[in-house]
Amino acid sequence: MTRGGRGGSHQWDRATSASPTFVTPRAAIGAAVDLGSNSVHLLVAVIAGHRLRPLIDESSFLGLGAAVEARAHLGPDARDELTAVLARYAATASDLGASTMTFMGTEPLRRAADSARIVEDVDRATRVPLQVLSHEEEAYLTVVGVTSGWPVEHETLVVDIGGGSSEFCAVAPGRSPRAAGLRIGSNRLSMRYVTSDPVTREAVEAMRAAADEILVGALPSDPTELIVVGGTATNLLKVTSAGAADPILSRARIAEALDTLLAEPAGTSAARFGINPKRGPLLPAGAVIVDALMRRYEVDEVRVSDASLREGAILVADHAGRAWRDRLPELAHGWRR
Repeated sequence: MTRGGRGGSHQWDRATSASPTFVTPRAAIGAAVDLGSNSVHLLVAVIAGHRLRPLIDESSFLGLGAAVEARAHLGPDARDELTAVLARYAATASDLGASTMTFMGTEPLRRAADSARIVEDVDRATRVPLQVLSHEEEAYLTVVGVTSGWPVEHETLVVDIGGGSSEFCAVAPGRSPRAAGLRIGSNRLSMRYVTSDPVTREAVEAMRAAADEILVGALPSDPTELIVVGGTATNLLKVTSAGAADPILSRARIAEALDTLLAEPAGTSAARFGINPKRGPLLPAGAVIVDALMRRYEVDEVRVSDASLREGAILVADHAGRAWRDRLPELAHGWRR
């Protein structure tokens, strides 16, 4: 935000749907799925200019990042599970009338030794190409999702906090967008430093020191506005007294969330705040990362956005067609219809 002031089997992480009664025969409908370190997430939406009207918004917590971190590949069983989820998502999108469908692999597929096999399995089962994105492509799409494709008016830094990595993209009027990724994420920090439930203060301090050290190499930016996206950020809002209705995370709210998360087992807080039980243990690390981002960029608070990579993918596929990957740096600035 503005400096110094306000400016095996899977579990469902989130599944919502809206009535499609407003869809006209000529309405464009797009679908996008991203394969993240924690969740595999489907969005199907009606496209109305720069506005998306969700028809279904659903995710499966598969923990792909943890699997790759542990054994360097997914392996047959996890590949089969992933392929089955994507086949179901493709069928859902088709049934809803999606004219474009984009499957995107992110950090776990960039690292998985069997990535090529995953791409082949998914293509064979769904007939939808699975595109493994670079850090930069992922970041550009996230900016488009957050801005809804409208032209940016001031330096904006968007950070997508994932399980295994975080993507950074800075966009400002009249300047080329800058994007980069860092291998810092809620699952990665948790696996390295957390050994108890609830998490100890000592573990939090160790994660904080590691986050500060890693973020020294983060994308240079002097943002007017810092926006964070991803399940880590949106679920942290639930733990604060303000709740998800106020999409702001300040230093005080992060401290409040950590006090709550460290006071009880992760399963207890997850049940109390309506958080996926597999995501609950990762939230202390997520809070540490958000807090470290505020120190790194010298801001007092950040805005949390529900929109991200999937929204961006639907918008650019509709606006630029099949050439969208070649035009991403341009599209990150936004466009007018």
